[in-house]
Amino acid sequence: MGVTTISNELNCPIPPARIFKAAVLDAHNLLPKILPDKIKSIEVQGSGGAGSIKQINLADGGPFSFIKHRIEELDENNFKCKFTLIEGAMGEDELQKGKEMATGTFKTVEGYLLENPTAYA
Repeated sequence: MGVTTISNELNCPIPPARIFKAAVLDAHNLLPKILPDKIKSIEVQGSGGAGSIKQINLADGGPFSFIKHRIEELDENNFKCKFTLIEGAMGEDELQKGKEMATGTFKTVEGYLLENPTAYA
């Protein structure tokens, strides 16, 4: 299997520190709460920083049952998280579905933060 790199940039009215805290740093708590029809749970092995493994257990009926990735870099000052997919979706179709799911998840977090202005402030 070769290496596939996916980058995604989205415009967002939420300040970077706030969206990063919600969507990246506390995703294991927030995402199952606001997306219970898509994400059952997120298990974190490690501190949550570089070297940690995150397994996102997806709801039944989705394109795959889980996604597991290793965090390569977590830079809170520059709001950057770099990770490597190590299990779960591997084919091109699955990667595209994963990218679409990530975009939808980000937009859901954005909506949650707009509706809850004190959350992650």
